Amino acid sequence: MSSLESTTAERGLAWHILVFARLLRNAGMTIGTGSVLAATEAANRIGLHRPDDFESGLFACFVRRQEHRELFHQAYSFYWLKHHHWSQLADADAGAGAGKVLDQSAHNVDTRGDEEELARRLAEQFSTEQGAQLELEQQFELDRTQSASRSENLLDKDFESMSAAELREAQRMLKKLQLPVADLPSRRFRPTALGSSVDMRASLKSSLRGGDLMPLRFRKRRTRPATLVVLCDISGSMSLYSRMFLHFMHALSNDRYRVHSFVFGTRLSNISRHLRARDVDRALAATAKSVVDWSGGTRIEECLRRFNQLWSRRVLAQGATVLLISDGLDRGRSDSEGGSSGLGLEREMERLAKSCRHLIWLNPLLRYEGFEPRATGIKAMLPYVDQFRSAHSIRSLEELATVLSSASQSSTAASIQS
Repeated sequence: MSSLESTTAERGLAWHILVFARLLRNAGMTIGTGSVLAATEAANRIGLHRPDDFESGLFACFVRRQEHRELFHQAYSFYWLKHHHWSQLADADAGAGAGKVLDQSAHNVDTRGDEEELARRLAEQFSTEQGAQLELEQQFELDRTQSASRSENLLDKDFESMSAAELREAQRMLKKLQLPVADLPSRRFRPTALGSSVDMRASLKSSLRGGDLMPLRFRKRRTRPATLVVLCDISGSMSLYSRMFLHFMHALSNDRYRVHSFVFGTRLSNISRHLRARDVDRALAATAKSVVDWSGGTRIEECLRRFNQLWSRRVLAQGATVLLISDGLDRGRSDSEGGSSGLGLEREMERLAKSCRHLIWLNPLLRYEGFEPRATGIKAMLPYVDQFRSAHSIRSLEELATVLSSASQSSTAASIQS
């Protein structure tokens, strides 16, 4: 094989490894640039004429967790064995024999029973990656009009009814979402050239320099970023929505200062430090590793009590705005209606409402036109909420910006009067 043919084969191999890595990442695995480079180097050294060693090399570079083993093998069988666009590269690397080996291995793929859902998800991911590959290779121009139209359609679409490709697009849109919460005035002042408040201390001090007239010095209040606290329900009934809300919380944490993020199911977890990472994949991977009660039960009363006891004085001391994201279906103490008894939950909600400046409840159940607060937990929580809004689409989260802005303006006026 000539050096030119070898370089062409290596480029093609590196490209397909990159596409395969993106497929694994979109299917739920955490894969960084270093892993892709290591896999490319290993593949070039092994070659395509040894399929078993080739799979083992990629496995060693990409798989870091036990639960990702089966996902990798299914993705490998789907991408490298079922699709025969690798035959030409295999022929260029080791002759026609390697291509025949890959073709024969394609008939040994097992997709039975529990693996059907995984195969469907991987098929959907692969179709997306294949479309991206064609766009890059053929250098198609992006139709901005159609792209804007698709984005507009996603604004009002329920997160629960989105496909995998639409969820990824919605996540990219959430990354750009900003909440223009106004800064709050503090009790401290700073000097200014012109103002309505005279700084008598600075004026008297300047008069000691001599002269017949006392020059007036002015001052105005300092401002500080408003604290934002997010409490997100990650129980089983909120499973799909909580994943999107984590992207929303990550966007808030990287857009604003003084954002504190908590998740709760059967226990309360502080994930503020993890969500401050700039890379969303790394942030969510660290969050998933630190939280152990994903998609489990719901104990809103116990989690709010723990927040009020351990975190309230730390994060709510300066008049924070609290976003409570939950469907309100508490399973901590069951009664005839299947919900919480309500007495303890009312007490914790009252304490939370009195500790913060503004309490906003985002409930995905409000997407239903006939929604009624019949559950005991919802009845116990609702009287202490300043705003009760839906949170099932991107549009509903964008409208939240208007609510927070009005809340900040009213709290600013109240602070100035006090």
